[in-house]
Amino acid sequence: MRARWFVAVVAVAATVVSGCGGSAGDKPAAKGAPTIALFLPESKTTRYEAFDRPLFEAKVRALCADCKLLYANADQDAAKQQQQVEAALAQGADVLVLDAVDASAVASLVNQAKQKKVPVIAYDRLISEISYEYYVSFNNVRVGEMQGQALLDALTKAGTADKGKIVMLNGASTDPSSADYKTGAHKVLDGKVQIGREFDTPDWSPDKAQQEMEQAITALGRDTIVGVLSANDGMAGGAIAAMKRAGYPTLPPITGQDAELAAVQRILTGEQYMTIYLDIRQEAEKSAELAVALAKGEKPAAPTKVANGTADIPAFLLDPIAVTADRIKDTIVKDGFYKASDICTGPVVPACTKAGIQ
Repeated sequence: MRARWFVAVVAVAATVVSGCGGSAGDKPAAKGAPTIALFLPESKTTRYEAFDRPLFEAKVRALCADCKLLYANADQDAAKQQQQVEAALAQGADVLVLDAVDASAVASLVNQAKQKKVPVIAYDRLISEISYEYYVSFNNVRVGEMQGQALLDALTKAGTADKGKIVMLNGASTDPSSADYKTGAHKVLDGKVQIGREFDTPDWSPDKAQQEMEQAITALGRDTIVGVLSANDGMAGGAIAAMKRAGYPTLPPITGQDAELAAVQRILTGEQYMTIYLDIRQEAEKSAELAVALAKGEKPAAPTKVANGTADIPAFLLDPIAVTADRIKDTIVKDGFYKASDICTGPVVPACTKAGIQ
């Protein structure tokens, strides 16, 4: 049995290394060079592979040319992520940067790291029930407040705030950030609109969000739904597909988050009302800076702390930005998150011209 376990760990370790996609370069790390491991939770949300990973890796390379990088994506599978983290520890990782699939169930992994004196940074999602070095994320309650306020403003402008009901599509219940988004949205919306249906969407899945929206339309009636609070852009896309399928002549306002390219284009063409733009570059690079510092035996001071149920975790909380069509040019394009040429393609070109994006 021990032999089988050893073979399994070796096999998973090989998978983690192969998942780096050349992150560590063709040459092995120099003797004594630190090893930094990054673990991301899934790939359905495009930000992780398109932005978080490359930005993090580039910053680590810039700060520590001889550092070895390990990378693994768990594909929304908590058991798979456990194997990946344990494999990285077996390989001698010096720092773990962990965006947990199930942030309430990884305390044992953090404890394994602590026993090996390997510091841990909770990336994007707050890990609960154990102490660790840092938490880097956005002000998640504020994200929900911004989404709720944007939806309320749109409904008020349309004169429909008291004319029907809204649907809330929250994120996965295993993600503590989702609970924060929900809390923020309810702070703004409760008592001001009627919530006809509310869902905690497993895995943040756009397909499941589409199914939930279809259920809501069937239960409430197409003409009753005046707005949709979607916690991210992927689920907004699923909800929009459901509403189009139901034959909505005009789509009600719908929120989002992550500034996915498809969502930015939908905002310009009027299918989606807004998104929350998160400066992922700032989040990824701050996490990389902290990881390199920890690998060198340093521990920079954090500006605040966040309680996780057991300890007050030193934290860097970044500011989200609400973006509607009139703000895309001065935020997303200005920051270089996307080029105008990336956004303004095909049927989106006239909308870009109208918004002054060239």
